[in-house]
Amino acid sequence: MSSLARIARLYSIVVLALWIGPKACLATIGPDEIGVRHSNLSGVDEDDLGPGWTLRVPGVHKIIRLPRRYEFLDYTKDNVGPQSSLQIRTQDNNIVLIDVSVPYHITPGEGFDVVKKGNHREDRNDLLRVQRIAEDTTVSVLREKLALLTSADWYNTARRREVAEETLVALNESLGQINITAKAVLIRSVSFRSEYEQQLQQIQLNEQVKLLDLARAPVAKRQQSLDDFQQGTKAQSASLAQNWAARIARLEGAYEVGFLEIGDDTEPGAARALLAAMEPADLTKLRLRASEALDIETENLSDAYMLGIKNIQAETLEYDQRIRLGADGVSARLKAEGKTELAQVQGAFESRYNELLNGVAGRAWVAYESADNITFDRTLNFSSSDGIPSVLRLRQFTEQFMGE
Repeated sequence: MSSLARIARLYSIVVLALWIGPKACLATIGPDEIGVRHSNLSGVDEDDLGPGWTLRVPGVHKIIRLPRRYEFLDYTKDNVGPQSSLQIRTQDNNIVLIDVSVPYHITPGEGFDVVKKGNHREDRNDLLRVQRIAEDTTVSVLREKLALLTSADWYNTARRREVAEETLVALNESLGQINITAKAVLIRSVSFRSEYEQQLQQIQLNEQVKLLDLARAPVAKRQQSLDDFQQGTKAQSASLAQNWAARIARLEGAYEVGFLEIGDDTEPGAARALLAAMEPADLTKLRLRASEALDIETENLSDAYMLGIKNIQAETLEYDQRIRLGADGVSARLKAEGKTELAQVQGAFESRYNELLNGVAGRAWVAYESADNITFDRTLNFSSSDGIPSVLRLRQFTEQFMGE
């Protein structure tokens, strides 16, 4: 029983040691913290402790935690931070109200130096001493450096950014003494008094108008060049149009009247007769002249080009009229002859027809045709004075139709 009790006590001691030992000998550094080990024997360890567990000896070591994250000094008119907007007097003696933010953090690897200088202790408003000193230093440097700007410079983006970068360099030089590094100087808003704002807006408008005028100058120059080019183009176009109109007129004249000089002889066929009577040398010269005027190779020039459309139309019209007149005469003669022959045939037919009708067969045919037109009464009376019905006297009935 005593052995079992000893084992239980030993087990309890081990469990207690495993539970108390890590809590007493290990410290946890968060991911947003910088750990600094302070020894009661040797002082501050000159190595910052990263996130995780770190060893300490109870009663000898003390782990001091500093913020690793970025802190913001917001000098704005909103309620983001306790600070308010900065009032700065410009070089031309105007008051400007600016909203500016400065993100900063403890310089990596220099957390131990903050502890050595005693700036890790809490100060007013739950701030560390290093944070309070950083705030005072930042305000002082911002007031000193931003006062170098004139009122117009505040609305000049390039100049404002240049001074902001210079301010950041000077700020880091001052904050470096307390192991702080600023990331940027962010100027978020700039405003003047309402009276000066109106004046400044007018100045800005004048500057914009000046820039607009400067921008319009090359545009006007280009526009003038464009106008000159357009006018030159129109002039060249008009000149070319006139040249082409004159050339078209010459070509139309050449195509219309040809290249033969027929004088006062305007009879159809006179030009063709003159062309046929020309000597070979004269004809060659004429073809060369026509080739130059029409821009056609001489071997492709036919007599039609030499004669011209008007002469060919005159020949065609004369030929048409002549052929039509001849054809009309022949047509009239043939029509008259046809009518005469038709009248002769018609007379002979009627004479022969009458002769046939005058014969026995003709009279029988007439009687036969006439019988189709005879209609008897529906009720026939066969009585007669001599006792023989009249319809039975066929000879007498036939003689009445055919005659004796």
